Formats: sequence, structure tokens, C-alpha cells
Amino acid sequence: MKLLRSLAPFCAVVCASPASPQWSSSIAFFNNHTVFQSPPDYTIPGTLYARTLQLPDSSLLATWENYSPEPPPVYFPIFRSTDYGSTWTEISRVEDTSGNNFGMRYQPFLYLLPRDWSSWKAGTIFVAGSSIPTDLSTTDIQLYASTDNGVTWQFTSSIAQGGRAIPNNGETPVWEPFLMLYNGQLICYYSDQRDPANGQKLVHQASSDGKTWAEVVDDVAYSNYTARPGMTTVAQIGSGDFIMTYEYGGGPVDGVFPVNYTFPVFYKIASDPTQFGQVEGQSIVTTDVTRTVPVSSPYIIYDKTENMIIVSCGTLSEVFINKAGGDVASWESRSTGERVSYTRSLRIIHDEKWNKGLLIAGGGKLPPSENNTVTVGVVDTTGW
Repeated sequence: MKLLRSLAPFCAVVCASPASPQWSSSIAFFNNHTVFQSPPDYTIPGTLYARTLQLPDSSLLATWENYSPEPPPVYFPIFRSTDYGSTWTEISRVEDTSGNNFGMRYQPFLYLLPRDWSSWKAGTIFVAGSSIPTDLSTTDIQLYASTDNGVTWQFTSSIAQGGRAIPNNGETPVWEPFLMLYNGQLICYYSDQRDPANGQKLVHQASSDGKTWAEVVDDVAYSNYTARPGMTTVAQIGSGDFIMTYEYGGGPVDGVFPVNYTFPVFYKIASDPTQFGQVEGQSIVTTDVTRTVPVSSPYIIYDKTENMIIVSCGTLSEVFINKAGGDVASWESRSTGERVSYTRSLRIIHDEKWNKGLLIAGGGKLPPSENNTVTVGVVDTTGW
């Protein structure tokens, strides 16, 4: 309760009372609303890596990396909005109850189970994220579940374990999970530095129950050891195929390897999302005269009503769209009015009248940025 009181000044403008939520019936468009301002005593950068979810009752959930003072161990806060992102209230925390007692530190991901699966009912919420101690000496991607719309959480399983949480070649961490249900299996995609043949590669593991996990399968692994593909996100598109985006550390920018090491956004399309390893990656480059290349920390979604792929990156306010099923010559950029953040998340949200908007959430920039804020915007995509 002491921590909750300390957060009150920072949430007063945007947080409604959890005892009496104010439900809104329609979406409003806005930019850069503050969900949470990290207090001065938070460790740099304060917040990072925001993720969102829309529940069947139309409410929204958000979480992020939360750099609160330690001890106690860090956690993933769960905030709820009942007015389509205008105001937010903290309703729970995903804490490390695995027995590690390290704290839930890095890269949370929220996933809503779309149908009954194994022993879990449709509407169950999963959170995947990394349990990591304060000294960053080990990494453990864990799965937590909520059956009451995010109010309480239970530890479900450990998906993958690795070494120090330091993004240098030669270290052996695992991180950046992304969840998706496919063909009766829950797939967890993640970045893997444990293979001595690769500085980093992208892999996945599958589970039939959320408790035990099958062997590691490669999704992106380059022959050049210093290449660092990272940050998998996946969406199913109108053709029924699946599209995967990732940052290609050390990759070419518009076909040319630059002097400086950079992270252009690449993608793969496959009919089976467990077979991305059999597909060659392609670069996103706009077809206009600017030949713009999105760089760093991508996130992808598909708007089925518009047959539109939407991709965000970590260096631009704009997003990138494709209405031709991912055709390499059909990428365009669109303005959003949203600030630049490291790995912004995207989501098409709907209100009770089935009006829609593009929800963009950001947790701030990487260090040396400090006292970051978590912000959201709802963008009108009409005419895109």
C-alpha cells in the first residue's frame, strides 16, 4: 500500500477509481495520453515495452516493464481502461510467484485466449515475460494466467531459461516472448542467444497445455554470427497466411549493408507459423521516393476489415501499411501523431457500435532516457 500511495500523484490525472469504473460507449481519437508517469525514485529508464489487450467486455488492459525501486522485486503492473484508453486504473500486478523470487523484469506480453484450449476457457489471459534477478545473472521466460479478467494471476510454467540478461554476443539470455494459439498449440516465439553458432536467433516452442513445452524450433537464424534478428511479432492476414516481423541486427538497409550496425525491420510470410524457418526474410521499404526503411523493435497487426497490414517501429512516429497481402513492392507510410517509443504495440480496438481505432501504446525510449512515461493514443485510420 505504501507504493500505491506513492504513485497517487502520478496517476491522479489519468486514473479513475477502481471501485466505480466509468464505462464509455464509444471510441474517441486522441494522441499521447499518459497512462503512467514513472516516479523520480524509479531506476532508469523508469518504464519501457508497453503492451495492451482488449477484453470481450470492451475494456482494455495495459502492462509494461516497470523499474520500481528494489526490494521488493519488480513486477508487471496491470492497468485497466473502461473508456477506450482515455483513463486508466491499476487493478493488479503480475509478480514472480514461480519460486525464483527474482521479479518480473523484462518484456511482458499479453494474450487473450480466443477459444477453449486444453483445460483453459476462452477469455483466459496469459502473460509471458522474463523473470530476472536484480543483478541480471539469469533469464527465465515464464507464463502466468488470469481467469478473472486480469484481477489475479497464477504461475503456470517456465518456458525457456538462459544466461545473463545482457544483449551482447557471447552471452546466453532468452527474451522477448510473443504468444499465439495455432492448431491446438500455444506457441511462444522468443529471441535466443544460447546457440554458440549465433549471436542471437529467433525460435519458438509449442505447448498443448501451457505447462510443458516442446523442443526449440528455429524461425530466423543467419549464417553470420554477428547478425542479431530479434523481437518476433506475428499476425494472420486475409489470405490465411501468417506474417512475422523482426528487427535484423546487422542487416541491409534497402539492399545495402550500411557502415554502422543497424536494425532494419524485416518480415516473413508462411502458410504455417511454425515453419518460418523455411522462408527467406524481406525488408520493408516504402515505394515512394523517400524509400523509407523502418528501423528497430517492430510490432505487426492485421486489420481484417480493411485487409491492411500495419507495422510500427522504434524510430519513427509513422506506421507502415500494406494492402496487398505483404507484397514487397506495396509498403506505404502513414502519420499517427504518436510519439516515438521503443517497441510500440499496436491493436485494432472496437466499441459497442463496432466503430474502430488503432490503439498505439509506448513505454518510452531506451536509456539514457529516464523517468519514462507510458502513453497511449487511438488513431483514426479512415482513408488509409
